[in-house]
Amino acid sequence: MRWRSQTLDAEDGALPGLDRAGLVRTVQTPEFDGVTFHEVLCKSALNRTPENSTLPFGWTINPMRGCSHACRYCFARSTHEYLDLDAGRDFDSQIVVKTNVAAVLRREVNRRSWRREPVALGTNTDPYQRAEGRYRLMPGVIGALADSGTPFSILTKGTLLRRDLPLLTLAAREIPVRLAVSIAILDPELHRGLEPGTPSPRARLDLVRALADAGFSVNVMVAPVIPCLTDGTAHLDALFAAIAEAGAASAVAFPMHLRARTRGWFLQWLAEHHPALLRRYRQLYGRGAYVTPEYSAWLRDRLDPLLSRHGLNRDVPPEPQVRPPRAPQPAAQLALFS
Repeated sequence: MRWRSQTLDAEDGALPGLDRAGLVRTVQTPEFDGVTFHEVLCKSALNRTPENSTLPFGWTINPMRGCSHACRYCFARSTHEYLDLDAGRDFDSQIVVKTNVAAVLRREVNRRSWRREPVALGTNTDPYQRAEGRYRLMPGVIGALADSGTPFSILTKGTLLRRDLPLLTLAAREIPVRLAVSIAILDPELHRGLEPGTPSPRARLDLVRALADAGFSVNVMVAPVIPCLTDGTAHLDALFAAIAEAGAASAVAFPMHLRARTRGWFLQWLAEHHPALLRRYRQLYGRGAYVTPEYSAWLRDRLDPLLSRHGLNRDVPPEPQVRPPRAPQPAAQLALFS
C-alpha cells in the first residue's frame, strides 16, 4: 500500500493531550480519508491488568489508541478523553500509533524479572485495524513474545490477521497462542450502521475458517448482543450456525455494556435510526452501564440452548471484565504512551 503522507504542524493536527517529547509526527494520507495518525514513541509496551481482575491474563498490549473500526458500542471510547479528545468521532479518526512498540516490548520481555505471564492483545483497541496494513507493528510484537517464551492471545475483528498466520503458526509450536474473532452482527445493513470500519461478517467468518484450517481452536466473541436489534432467536441461530460452519471451536456471548461516554454515542445513533427503541433502552439500562438482571437472565436462557445446538459451548471462557485504563495524572503525561 502506498503511503502518501503529509506531516502537519502541531496547531494543525497534533493531539493536545500528548506530551510533545514523545510525538514523532502527525500524518494525514489520502488512503485514509478523514483519519489522522499521531506517531509516537512509547516508553512501555506492557500494561498491567488491575490487581483485583479475574482475567486469565496479567498483561495487555495496545499498539494503537483509538480505532478506525468505529464501532458505535465500543467500551474503550472514553480512553480518548485522556488525550483531550472526544469519545465519539475523535476516537474513530484520531489514531495514536506506537511506532516503536515491538522494540520496547522486546526489551521488556527479555528482562530477567519477566515471568512470562500471559499477555492479551485486542482488549482495548483492535491491533488489526486497517492501519496495521501500513505500520506492520504486529509481526514484531508476535516475534518478541514468541522468542521470549511468553504465551499470548489475540482478539480481533480485523482480517489482516491472516497476513501473520505463518508467524502465529510457528509461535504456537513453542508457546500457547489463543486466537479469537469478534462477530456480533450477521445482518449486512446493521453491520454497516454499527461497525462501519470493520471487515464484513462474511470476511470474518472466512478468517475463522482460515485459522481453524491452520490448526487453531478458535473462539468467537458474539459480543455485544444488542438488545432489540441482535437478540432475536432467528438472528442468533443463524449467526451461531454460520460460526459453527466456519469451524469455530466455541463461542461466548453477552449483552452490550454502555459505559461512560459510549452510552451517549450509541444512544445518539439509536435515536437517529431506531427512535422507537429509546424507551425500551431506558427501561433496560436506567442510568447505568448494564442491562437489568432480568434481561441478562432472559438472554442467557435464549443463548445457552442455541450454543449447545451448534456445539459452540465447549471450554467457553468467562465473560471478560476488561476495564479501560485509569485516567493519567497531569504530572505523568508519559503514561499516555504506555
